Amino acid sequence: MMIDKTKVVYQIYPKSYKDTTGNGVGDLRGIIEKLPYLAELGIDMIWLNPFYPSPQRDNGYDISDYTAVNPDFGTMADFEEMVRLGKSHGIDFMLDMVLNHCSTDHEWFQKALAGDTFYQDFFILRDHPTDWVSKFGGNAWAPFGETGKYYLHLFDVTQADLNWRNPHVREELFKVVNFWKDKGVKGFRFDVINLIGKDEVLEDCPINDGKPAYTDRPINHDYLRMMNNATFGDQEGFMTVGEMSATTVENCILYTDPEREELSMAFNFHHLKVDYQDGQKWTIKDFDFNELRSLFHTWGEGMAQGNGWNALFWTCHDQPRALSRFVDTDKFREEGATMLAASIHLSRGTPYIYQGEEIGMLDPDFDAMDDYVDVESLNAYQIMLDEGKTPEKALSIIKTKSRDNARTPMQWDASDNAGFTTGTPWLKVGKTYKEINVENQKDGKIFTFYQELIKLRKEHAIIAAGDYKAAYVNHNQVYAFEREHEGQKLLVLNNFYGNEVELELPSAYQKGQTLISNYEEVEITDKVTLKAYQTLAIFGK
Repeated sequence: MMIDKTKVVYQIYPKSYKDTTGNGVGDLRGIIEKLPYLAELGIDMIWLNPFYPSPQRDNGYDISDYTAVNPDFGTMADFEEMVRLGKSHGIDFMLDMVLNHCSTDHEWFQKALAGDTFYQDFFILRDHPTDWVSKFGGNAWAPFGETGKYYLHLFDVTQADLNWRNPHVREELFKVVNFWKDKGVKGFRFDVINLIGKDEVLEDCPINDGKPAYTDRPINHDYLRMMNNATFGDQEGFMTVGEMSATTVENCILYTDPEREELSMAFNFHHLKVDYQDGQKWTIKDFDFNELRSLFHTWGEGMAQGNGWNALFWTCHDQPRALSRFVDTDKFREEGATMLAASIHLSRGTPYIYQGEEIGMLDPDFDAMDDYVDVESLNAYQIMLDEGKTPEKALSIIKTKSRDNARTPMQWDASDNAGFTTGTPWLKVGKTYKEINVENQKDGKIFTFYQELIKLRKEHAIIAAGDYKAAYVNHNQVYAFEREHEGQKLLVLNNFYGNEVELELPSAYQKGQTLISNYEEVEITDKVTLKAYQTLAIFGK
């Protein structure tokens, strides 16, 4: 099943997009209100983070009812109207499916706790826990009521892993997928989907907190084929993306090769760990450009050679804003934002825009820990204090790495709370909202550059369908690659720093034609000078 490779996806974190009720929380009607804006940007599909009923222990990724709308976000009628109106603007919807685990508030878990053996087999229960570590810290097993058994939770203790080996579990989860598909949804993003296939016999695994024992197991591919065949597989152009935790190129080729009938594309996060000191998130370190460049080339070439397909992104709801991470925004915010955009939109894969990237939003630069609400950040702050860091040092690390950096309200205008709400926002608005907002930026350099990139993907088959070949592979300042399609060649150059750099051009591109640049005057001879954070795409002869 082939997808339309010209499409561009826009991610909305509903809680932070637009509030229409004044309760400080974004809602579905706020998304409806902004559909004309998104149509003007030119995107084809909206990925929505979970809006289902949930105790919100993990911002909605702990689902207590898979086939309903959390009243905080609106009603099912709002959802249906949103899908219908989206279609009139040429915009489809992709929903987040969290099928590795459910909330312990879900009726399946509650029935299991009450002694129903049918539902007990919906979960992974053992008499003796293994040494696996939860991704949120601590042991990955918790006591299952008063039974003497333990249940597996790879994430929060309130997120019980589902037993995919049970055919009744698969049947119920496939019903969920079909429920939303029947409501007109045209895509799904599957949360940590490469963790669903645990081994039948669970054993201790001291390596890497136990991850090898449950990550990318061979049975995972069987489950995805079953789901494909039982749900979306018969719909032409249906788009599915798997969030892959600690994955490999080899497995992502298997997940996304169309002939295997699993998924359309895969997210990986390796490139967003290049500013981790010794692999640890809660540290401050300049990003390692050479590692970033190498990872992009490894995945770009590897997936191309194996007929796999990448989902390309810089920022999401779980990551700080890439613009604040990789660019000197005091001097080069617009140049850096457009360069980052081109470096993935001109590459091989489906590009994703995270809300606010199209206007160059920055991390909020909060003043105190009281401004943060993300449980991961609050826990990390306390751990850092316990390790002996000063409150000032701990706060400075939180400011660079917190998930709240991307979750601050969308900045619509310069009015109070950036036009997001008439009430008190659930999370404070970033400091820059008076200057960086849609009203100010919509005719500006960044927004119009995104519009141009989206158009180019639709106009030039080489961008949507071309191969990927690494270029300037040892350059310590420029990330570059070639695209090739039906005899046509395109060279894409991205300067990741604030100083100019001169490059000798391969003969095929000397005196070549510029496709796009974020600077107006570009002279191309046998060499080219890239200005600060310049992106430049050149057609070969």
